[in-house]
Amino acid sequence: MSSAPGPEDSLFPLPGDPAVAGEGSGAGLEGPDGQGRDRRRGRPEQTPLQRALALLSRREHSRKELTAKLVSRGLEPGAVDAAVERLAGEGWQDDARFAEGLVRTRSEGGYGPVRIRAELATHGLDDAAVDTAMATFEGDWIELARDLARRRLGHRGLEPGLQAQRRIADLLMRRGFPGDVVRAVSRLPLDEFD
Repeated sequence: MSSAPGPEDSLFPLPGDPAVAGEGSGAGLEGPDGQGRDRRRGRPEQTPLQRALALLSRREHSRKELTAKLVSRGLEPGAVDAAVERLAGEGWQDDARFAEGLVRTRSEGGYGPVRIRAELATHGLDDAAVDTAMATFEGDWIELARDLARRRLGHRGLEPGLQAQRRIADLLMRRGFPGDVVRAVSRLPLDEFD
């Protein structure tokens, strides 16, 4: 794997590091080299590795999403790629863990497998990774769809008929449920939704 990190590999600057020298001295917002200071707080500017780790400490990110965020903040793409690669190698960033979490949170939020698969694909995950993540769902898509329809439409006193079936089907289709689930739930007796 990797050797023990030295001071130059540290995620955070150490006291006595030239990047930290002058901190708290009341000097201007520049570092000893005349640049590299965070203008808002007078601190040394964070490295791509530090910024990536800060983002990952808030929530999981896919590799693609993390890279795009860092590059959009003006960081050099080569340095960003190296930082993300290092964090992935050390287990801080993991696309599989990200995908499993996304499946869990989106399904808990009432989204169906079609929508979740599409969102996973936007994060640069291949079909095998998407299939593996989707296999972690332990619920029943029909039950999830029925509960969603009950929460959203049950209190409205739907009248039996095609209009009620259409409203249920429209809701489930917008939320990303496949046709077989939509048909099964929209054909349930309306007393199932009260």
